[in-house]
Amino acid sequence: MTMPYDQQDDVPDDTLLVLYANGDDTAARALTLRLTPRVFSHAFRMLGDRAEAEDVAQEAMIRLFRQAPEWRQGEAKVTTWLYRVTANLCTDRLRKAKGVALDVIAEPEDDAKTAAQSMLDQARSEALQRALATLPERQREAVALRHLQGLSNPEIAEVMTISVEAVESLTARGKRALAAALADQREALGYTDG
Repeated sequence: MTMPYDQQDDVPDDTLLVLYANGDDTAARALTLRLTPRVFSHAFRMLGDRAEAEDVAQEAMIRLFRQAPEWRQGEAKVTTWLYRVTANLCTDRLRKAKGVALDVIAEPEDDAKTAAQSMLDQARSEALQRALATLPERQREAVALRHLQGLSNPEIAEVMTISVEAVESLTARGKRALAAALADQREALGYTDG
């Protein structure tokens, strides 16, 4: 049975995955449109390279669809599984590229913003990406999942296969390190006290 595409917005991820495994191609399109931007964003935050992040996002989605026939609905969240796969793929790429500086690529501009706001947003994004790149890998992953992807600490713990307390520690240390790394740029980035 194929569910009409326009009725899939409220269908849970795991249900869409099971529908895809049972031959519903529109479920695959819905999952791809829903999850790929999140996966790409997480990969970009970890890698700092748009092309590498696109490759990782594509590979992670391929692995998700290969996993579909064995997916056990209700055991894990699709997004948690997908973030873990994405993180592992990024870690593999970072280990292979150890010692090679990652290029910082600006986020695409939003046409609705003024040129000045777009430039400021780009500067902030680049500064954040540079600061994130200075963090140890596990701190960077935890901070990105928590504060950029919006996952809860228990979800992050599951993705990273660590305890919630370890997540809290990693994110707290990561936030302090980011604040220190960005402290001297506050005024230049348009942040003022008051």
